[in-house]
Amino acid sequence: MELIKKYFKNLSEDTLAKLAEFSSCFEEMNSKINLISRKDIQNFEERHLLHALAVAKFINFKPGTKIIDVGTGGGIPGIPLAILFPQAQFTLMDSMSKKISAINTMLADLALPNVSAVLARSNEYKGKFDFVLGRAVTEFPKFVHETQHLIKDAKINALPAGVLYLKGGDFPHELKPFPSADVIPLSEFFKEEFFETKKLIYLPM
Repeated sequence: MELIKKYFKNLSEDTLAKLAEFSSCFEEMNSKINLISRKDIQNFEERHLLHALAVAKFINFKPGTKIIDVGTGGGIPGIPLAILFPQAQFTLMDSMSKKISAINTMLADLALPNVSAVLARSNEYKGKFDFVLGRAVTEFPKFVHETQHLIKDAKINALPAGVLYLKGGDFPHELKPFPSADVIPLSEFFKEEFFETKKLIYLPM
């Protein structure tokens, strides 16, 4: 957890231990089910764990905040953020049953009472949340179209409810329909080369 300690200096030993436990659970599960490329597992802390936690550099979720991670895959970014924000409620959604099964196995080992997993498609789901999370699920306009009905009107955080989307590369054409979107380069937070092209899109709704 050296990279995590480098950029999140105030985390408790319990939180760091839980993040390390998640990394171990994920690596074990990935050896059985291909959640990420098996070649990429050696870069897990930087390219997946730290990448997910970039959201925590932008917003500090208040207790009671409800967040849904759409297209969660192997539980990222939802699980790492749930470990950082134990008083917020996280729902992890994916349409692939094997991934939800893998997540439920990891959640049972991790004992995270603030996280639940659902097998569903976002455009058919009925819940209401303060924030919708995503990480490179699809093109941004499509993601917004399929998830915007999940966002509450109420504001309990410093930022209005909306979409928080992690994405790499250049995508100005995807942002044209959303003049209110804020694009934050992750290189502002992390100095590793991997983050030079990575961004966080915040779209208030």
